[in-house]
Amino acid sequence: MSQSAYQCHICEKSYTQKHNLTSHRRMHTGEKPFECDICGRLFSQSIHLTKHKRIHTGEKPFQCDICGKSFPQSSHLSVHRRIHTGEKPFHCDICGKSFSQLSGLTIHKRIHTGEKPFHCDICGKSFSQLSDFTVHKRIHTGEKPFRCDVCCKSFSKTGNLTTHKRVHTGEKPFHCHVCGKSFSASSNLTTHKRIHTGEKPFHCNICGESFSQLSGFTAHKPIHTGEKPYHCDTCGKSFSQNCNLTKHMSIHTKV
Repeated sequence: MSQSAYQCHICEKSYTQKHNLTSHRRMHTGEKPFECDICGRLFSQSIHLTKHKRIHTGEKPFQCDICGKSFPQSSHLSVHRRIHTGEKPFHCDICGKSFSQLSGLTIHKRIHTGEKPFHCDICGKSFSQLSDFTVHKRIHTGEKPFRCDVCCKSFSKTGNLTTHKRVHTGEKPFHCHVCGKSFSASSNLTTHKRIHTGEKPFHCNICGESFSQLSGFTAHKPIHTGEKPYHCDTCGKSFSQNCNLTKHMSIHTKV
């Protein structure tokens, strides 16, 4: 027998062992003879079924000898080890930035190419990352899969649930290095820091006024557009700013 005795008659790829050719042919035929007896999913190779079954059994046979963390697949362990070694074998040929995972490099390259392959068929918005697209879709579906086990409030993003839980725990892990004030959310710390820096990143392109917070800028814009989105439920009068509605409401509450 020659070194590559078994050849695929469709794509001409060659193998040294017959069983490898048999497995390869299933790519062309679509045959999936290996079935999961738990969920019924089908696979073209027995090794893929073996890996899949660990989802059901929870088996994690590959253990990190540094931190003890276990994984269901050896490839996952290989990627994990780079946390300890600092290895980043995947390099961006445009800016030189390096990544520990190929998926990280693939996503990063879209910064340079502008590629946004994930398209929302409802509103047409596009995304460079599948995770961002998945979160976006919940705007349309109203899905909130992350639930607080203390008060049962639900959220569309896991990060929002993490921040919310600090309401119950009182945790404020984000500290201002200038005045020492602490916050439960990093976004609140970012906004707070502008008190010290004087930064006002939100600019009105009509009158040139700047704001330190997006909420302030949003409230300012109706001055120019004439929009009055704040309505009095009692008399129906409308206002361009919420603070003006609040002042107005005192007319109705006076005895």
